[in-house]
Amino acid sequence: MTDQLAVVTVTYSSGDYLTTFLDTLATATTHSHRVVIADNGSDDGAPERAERERDNVTLVRTGGNIGYGGAMNRGVAEVDPGVEFVVIANPDVAWEPGSLDELLDAAHRWPRAGSLGPLIREPDGTVYPSARRVPDLISGTGHALLGAVWKSNPWTTAYREESSAPVERPVGWLSGSCLLLRRNAFDAVDGFDSRYFMYMEDVDLGDRLGKAGWLNIFVPTSHIVHTKGHAAGRNPEKMLPAHHESAYRFQADRNPGPWRAPLRLALRAGLAARSKVAVAAARRALDKADAAPANHDQEGTSNVD
Repeated sequence: MTDQLAVVTVTYSSGDYLTTFLDTLATATTHSHRVVIADNGSDDGAPERAERERDNVTLVRTGGNIGYGGAMNRGVAEVDPGVEFVVIANPDVAWEPGSLDELLDAAHRWPRAGSLGPLIREPDGTVYPSARRVPDLISGTGHALLGAVWKSNPWTTAYREESSAPVERPVGWLSGSCLLLRRNAFDAVDGFDSRYFMYMEDVDLGDRLGKAGWLNIFVPTSHIVHTKGHAAGRNPEKMLPAHHESAYRFQADRNPGPWRAPLRLALRAGLAARSKVAVAAARRALDKADAAPANHDQEGTSNVD
């Protein structure tokens, strides 16, 4: 008999995060499930240890760092097509007890839900705005260029839907750090667009699911904790430009044609400038942390959204 549920995560030297992910996953659902680890070239031994020590874990090596979306596609391909629901989640997620069963219950309440996402908290308890509108060219540009320096600007506020009450509802897209997906919906839109190396692949997926007639459902009765940004924090010179390139790709794909070329050019230039500023700020923060003896055991993180 095929299980109803499978869980896929992507690792890149995730270390102890992966152990916490798997330990807390055991309390998140009462359903039997298989876990697939799509590894993008870890050198810490954590994925191999997880497969060796846990009967329900399968390790798949992608052959290199092919990005988040591409690796997720590779992991999902290992799951039996008869499995109705596939969870995709970052390895630095800690599951609250029953959180995955809450998502499954909501999926049965919303038969047209292609994706469902929980309420996400950061380690300090802050609620992360994980349920958002799909950005258009104007709102997306306003948020991308001003979000880091003017956090209350109207474009960022509208994009993040921060004024909306935390109730179960359809939204434009949900954070890819933790999603419950109907397998037939994911397959119907050909999964993630692997052109996105990292960042914005979840925005693109939610938008394409919506255009294909599926719903993206925010389920705030399901809670997880996400230590976001540990990979970006280790290498801001690579990860932050990737974020800005993905933001450009998303808008460029949706605003084609020669008459919009000046808009695309302006967007590319603005995002390139913002990327340089963000990298410099992240590098200063890391250098400062390295210089402080009490902080030597902490990883820097970068807020790029």
